[in-house]
Amino acid sequence: MDKFFEVVAAVNSAINGVVWGWPMIILILGTGILLTIRTKALQVRKFGTSWGETIIPTVKSIGKKQVKGLNEKEKTISPFEAFSTAISGTVGTGNIIGVTSAIMSGGPGAVFWMWISAFFGMVTNYAENVLGMFFRKKGSDGEFSGGPMQYLSEGIGRDVKGKGGSFLRGLGKVLGIMAAVFCVLAAIGMSGAQTNNIAGTFEDIFGGVPGVNTDVVVLIVGIVVAIVLALVILGGIKAIGRVTSILVPFMSLIFIFMALIIIFANIALIGSAFALIFGNIFSFEAAAGGVGGYMFAQIIQKGLARGVFSNEAGLGSSVIAHSASATREPVKQGLWGIFEVFFDTFIICTLTALVILVSFGDEAGMTNVLYYVNPETGNSLSTTVVSMKAFQGMFGNVGTVIYATIIPLFAFTTILAWSYYGEKCVQFLFRKTGEKGQKIATIVFKVAYVLLVIVAAVMENTLAWEISDTFNGLMALPNLVGLVIMSGLVAKITKNYFDRKKGLDVEPMLSAYPEQNEAFAADLEVEQEVEQENA
Repeated sequence: MDKFFEVVAAVNSAINGVVWGWPMIILILGTGILLTIRTKALQVRKFGTSWGETIIPTVKSIGKKQVKGLNEKEKTISPFEAFSTAISGTVGTGNIIGVTSAIMSGGPGAVFWMWISAFFGMVTNYAENVLGMFFRKKGSDGEFSGGPMQYLSEGIGRDVKGKGGSFLRGLGKVLGIMAAVFCVLAAIGMSGAQTNNIAGTFEDIFGGVPGVNTDVVVLIVGIVVAIVLALVILGGIKAIGRVTSILVPFMSLIFIFMALIIIFANIALIGSAFALIFGNIFSFEAAAGGVGGYMFAQIIQKGLARGVFSNEAGLGSSVIAHSASATREPVKQGLWGIFEVFFDTFIICTLTALVILVSFGDEAGMTNVLYYVNPETGNSLSTTVVSMKAFQGMFGNVGTVIYATIIPLFAFTTILAWSYYGEKCVQFLFRKTGEKGQKIATIVFKVAYVLLVIVAAVMENTLAWEISDTFNGLMALPNLVGLVIMSGLVAKITKNYFDRKKGLDVEPMLSAYPEQNEAFAADLEVEQEVEQENA
């Protein structure tokens, strides 16, 4: 088994070096900059609107009637459940252990590049949601399906005539297939990283207990996660939406509360923490052993890679969940994407970074802010141990218990979300085999997905993260190319929505398909009535 993982690590390392090279870094930032320009800095201009039309009315409507299905035959979920499912795929161990990993491997300056990726990622995620909603289709079972595979294959070149249009449409179909294949791989990689961290958490907790075999512990954890996962995903998107809409807010509030206590207890070190972040944007000398000379490319790579791993902006993954929303307005659901990335990176990831930096700091300038080695043994600490020790330092055994609770729950909801993403991509790849062929392919994927969770539990921690990084980068590639090509359509749909909000008499752009667009336009009245009741 060890030799097998060594081969996997070698192959993955070679691919990862290419996938996360400068071309990908330029493409991620370039796409975000282009969309920012074409939407006239929407993430800044409409930042307040993104709150005013998403999370604020959702909180006010708690206990009231929800827009959960304008048609009883539809298998839709509420906009908040769609958001919860999407953000459960992003708010996971990537926000805690992933941020720790970025700081340990790229230095505190990597946090700055996570912020940069998130600033442009807000509008990138918005654009993905808008296109996903615009090109989604309702199946015979009443469930809406959409995502990068859908808008790439049907959106690129659809209004372009002549040879140029034929070329673009052909390119779109190829990109759509690539996005679906890479999404399946990314789903496996993401679930692997999350499961590995669940197992790693329990391995670290029981590692010091006499007579406990940690190999058996991680195997048992993998089996338990696989069993619970199988039970939930059998219920489909509705079950996933219900579970995530309960767990995600609960876990997020607990984490934010604990993080703020740690930060305020070390308030004297906050200034030094930010100085470390901004002072190491381009270079970093690691604290452990004086290992220096991290190149700029390493820092920006780790920051962007972990940023994308955390908020998923550019992957096109979260839009698969958003596409199942009952709302008819693409822009309205798109605004959830702005809030989603902001909450994920600027709040959760920033809190994590500050917790790590101040927990291992001192008041003497914090030059040796991070202890990456065990002072007793001299051995390197894992990212899981480093992040857990930050909670232990403030809360003791209680911190260990809470950490051992929220990390597995964070990770599990991420695994749930990605099982749905992978399932939808498998259905897309086998769409020409009919309902029976799609059903068989979906069952095969779910079985493989559950079994691979057990394999991931016993995998080496660093390898699990690196494999996930590679698959994320592969998934982002076709999606980002498509976003660049369709950036004009995003701007057009956005303008249409806000023109109507101003009272202009223009035909709504709700769907790329005329019959569906007409039906959605009629449904808007019902949606608006529910919103008025909840106001």
